[in-house]
Amino acid sequence: MMKVAFLGSSNFSLVVLKKLLESKHKVVCVCTNLDKECGRGQKINCCPVKFFAEKNNIPVLQFKSISKEGFDAVKSFSPDVLVTASFGQILRQNILELAPYGVINVHASLLPKYRGSCPINWAIINVEKTTGVTIMKTALGLDTGDMISKEETTILKDENVEELSARLAELGGELLVETLFKLEKNEVTFTPQNEEESSYFPMLSKEMAKIDFTKSVFQIENFVRGLNPWPVAWVQVDDEKLKVFKVTKAENIWGLDLSKFKNGQVVKSSGKTGLVVKCEDGLILLDVIQPQNGKQMKSTAFLNGKKIDEKTQL
Repeated sequence: MMKVAFLGSSNFSLVVLKKLLESKHKVVCVCTNLDKECGRGQKINCCPVKFFAEKNNIPVLQFKSISKEGFDAVKSFSPDVLVTASFGQILRQNILELAPYGVINVHASLLPKYRGSCPINWAIINVEKTTGVTIMKTALGLDTGDMISKEETTILKDENVEELSARLAELGGELLVETLFKLEKNEVTFTPQNEEESSYFPMLSKEMAKIDFTKSVFQIENFVRGLNPWPVAWVQVDDEKLKVFKVTKAENIWGLDLSKFKNGQVVKSSGKTGLVVKCEDGLILLDVIQPQNGKQMKSTAFLNGKKIDEKTQL
């Protein structure tokens, strides 16, 4: 049994934490990021990991930078190992050496591919057929540490980031528990990553999420899925930004001469057809959208109360 200091902040982290608690390993403390103010009322919003830990009487530590502020506090719990899962902070050498077994990370890709902070998003955007999780020993570089174990899975056809993340968190949590037992018994092999096979993709932003209609239907479908539920793809319609949560290929059942439309122009726009747009290799339906200050809805429902002229450029 390992005494674990757990570091994480997201829903992915929460699933991994739950798997640890279901095992014979003992979680001695949970470290997470600071609470954030959000919404019009600037209410304090604590992350799901903190809420769960407090509910289960696990000590919670919060730091803007654990490396600068948290060494002594974490050390006081005498952990055998630190486990990170979607923690979001760069760790310095002092934290990497705090526990006898160092820091073990659950990373949501098959390293050395897709290093960085958004591996699940980018795997979907880049139309990968498979992905997985890697349990690794954290080093100073960005996801460059030695690999201990891996688990691969197929990316399902219509899966978005939230759905794939939930599956990978389950896989990662189970693999982590198994790996920690083997680590304690000195039954693991540390495999260096092949730098020639490595790839890194940057943090996503809302500015990067605008749909590019010079892409194919297939590319746009994966782009939209890879940004759902955050930062969410979007299009600009006059002075309004519409978030786009789902798109599908649309057939030219109207027999239109598509050469008369530019990429990004509205081809059909009504409560019957929905919002249909020309892209590089055909037509695409913006199926589920969200107007500013509104709720998610079908574009057919949106267009029952909103007029968007055909040939409007998005």
